[in-house]
Amino acid sequence: MNFFKIKSIEQFRAEDDQSAKTLNRCLGPLDLILLGVGAIIGTGIFVLTGVTAATATGPAVVISFIISGVVCTFVALCYSELSSKIGGCGSAYGYSYAVFGQGIGFLVAWMLILEYLIATTAVSVGWSGYLINVLNNIGMPLPESLTVGYFSNPEKGIINLPASLILLILMGLLLVGVRQSATLNTVLVAIKVFAVIVFIGVAMFNIQPSNWSPFIPYGWFSTTADGHTVGIIAGASLVFFAYVGFDAVSTAAEESKNPARDVPIGIIGSLVFCTLIYIVVSGLMTGIVSYKELNVSSPASHALTQIGFKGASALVGTAVIAGLTSVMLVLYYALTRILFALSRDTLIPSFFSSVNSKTKTPTRIIIATGITMSFIAGELPFNTLVEIVNIGTLSAFIFVCLAVPVARKRYPQYISKIVIPGGLIIPILGALSCFGLILALPTHTISMFALWMLVGVLVYVLYSSRQ
Repeated sequence: MNFFKIKSIEQFRAEDDQSAKTLNRCLGPLDLILLGVGAIIGTGIFVLTGVTAATATGPAVVISFIISGVVCTFVALCYSELSSKIGGCGSAYGYSYAVFGQGIGFLVAWMLILEYLIATTAVSVGWSGYLINVLNNIGMPLPESLTVGYFSNPEKGIINLPASLILLILMGLLLVGVRQSATLNTVLVAIKVFAVIVFIGVAMFNIQPSNWSPFIPYGWFSTTADGHTVGIIAGASLVFFAYVGFDAVSTAAEESKNPARDVPIGIIGSLVFCTLIYIVVSGLMTGIVSYKELNVSSPASHALTQIGFKGASALVGTAVIAGLTSVMLVLYYALTRILFALSRDTLIPSFFSSVNSKTKTPTRIIIATGITMSFIAGELPFNTLVEIVNIGTLSAFIFVCLAVPVARKRYPQYISKIVIPGGLIIPILGALSCFGLILALPTHTISMFALWMLVGVLVYVLYSSRQ
């Protein structure tokens, strides 16, 4: 069995040289920062802030964002050192394959597939909520049966049609090529940042300090009678979804001009920028309306409407639709590149590693994942999707943190341009904090994740390990 078979850095670098001939090396550091911002700023601000504040934290959602941001900083530093030292396509999968061996690498990839597959569909459901809100405001509502999936509401729902269709549209865009996708992402990020500026500009002059009292209504952590967790720590484990995406930058290594330099810049730059934005927006949102009123699919627009700024609400809602589109685009892109790496390593059928000679994109993977996600987005509810994403992400991040000290020992001859200060402190803190947030997730989420990983083990044993 090849469970402990190592893929060496020499192999990664040989693949980098080969990818220069098949994939398009066209992304610079600014492209990668915008790629990270495109993935990060979106659902966290425009959907999760309200839902988490209303159901788990109250105004203390600000503290939850800070805790998650600190955890992500630990992980981002580990990503930066590994990407500079190892490089290659596949994000945490590639790093784990090089450090721990094929078996662990595959299981980490299985976690990442869960992360990006479900994250993309979850964002599409949030995107749909804003579109439906805009259509309702202009007097063009969709039938309820076409806005709710069957499994969300068996009595009234058939399919969340907007969520399903937007993923098929993005599938077509990714088939065209990465340069075109990156250009569109830049435009969408600009629109998204504009929406944030408008919201901040209106909200900062309409704060009612009484809305921040009580600031911590649910405490730090507790479990409700129905098995759900509430409090600041539980909120941190939920809003962690808001940071999903900064690691997508590392999946673009083979399409960046200078991966060893540009990927760390993209990861750290996008994370710092987005964390500051999250803190400001979450504080303002809970300051202009009561947190109890924010449990809706479009809390930013809803909050502005509640304080009488319907024009600003419509403007923000429209810009958010564009902004969430960039999130889906980047997460979808990252998913296809991880699967491409797995296929190239023959851990899934090599049929999927075929690259179109004209567009230089892995078309078979893009089509297969697009159709799959379109179905999931059309049928499953948002909250279920978010919880599943978080546990997959946090689990993969644990292996990223643990890989740093092992890589230092295994590959001392390769000097990383980015070296984390403090020896083992930050990797250990990163792994422990990610594990702590996993424990704060609901029990049923952990059970679903365990089932997903069991399927992954079976796939590896019955197929991947034999290749």
